[in-house]
Amino acid sequence: MLLRDSEVARQVRTYLLDMEYMIRTQPVDNYVHRHAEDESLDARITRLSEASFTRLMGKTIVPILNTLIESSSEQRRELISLRKDVQRIERKLVQHDVRLRRLERAQEQRGLAGVMASVDAMNWREFEQHIAGLLRRDGCTDIEVHGGNGDLGADIVGYTPDGRRMVVQCKNFAPFRSVCSGEMQKFIGAKTLHKAEVALYVATCQFTRDALDVAVQGGVTAVHRGLLESWSAGARLQVLR
Repeated sequence: MLLRDSEVARQVRTYLLDMEYMIRTQPVDNYVHRHAEDESLDARITRLSEASFTRLMGKTIVPILNTLIESSSEQRRELISLRKDVQRIERKLVQHDVRLRRLERAQEQRGLAGVMASVDAMNWREFEQHIAGLLRRDGCTDIEVHGGNGDLGADIVGYTPDGRRMVVQCKNFAPFRSVCSGEMQKFIGAKTLHKAEVALYVATCQFTRDALDVAVQGGVTAVHRGLLESWSAGARLQVLR
């Protein structure tokens, strides 16, 4: 039935009809003759003699079936070949996706490097204004930049988005430097003086291990160079959320 529209199938049907016509036109009993026109093709074929049917099978039907089987085998080979082509295309797509992701990561890294290049080019006043801009961007309010002498250890003061009092210390150091524990301890004193609930120590360099330990003990968020890079590129600090 699946191959009924094929050329071979049409040949089979034509041959069977011819054989049926030849048998039907031979003398038969009146009962069979009266009902021949009403019988289905399948019923009429079953009335062929056993010898005629055997010859039909051996000389015609079997070779035609073999042809159909070979045709089916050819279709299977084509499907297998097509499946291999699809799998090959799928592998290429996966490879292209991996390359694309690598290029995107490289582009992101170049973008971050560009951000820090701009930050490193700032003087201390520009750096404080840069941090103030990031705070305003992230929803902080009443941001005031003090800077210089007389700031009582807080370069920036203001309020977090949820209304907590905040103080910020900004250090525009060379990238190879590190913030030490003594500098962190001084800032903890400024936090207490300003009665701040949130304290940020933002630096363009790293922090020593001792400085980070002191920051944890004193409730200070140490924004090191890597974190500053992400913050400047658009990420938000967890403490400000």
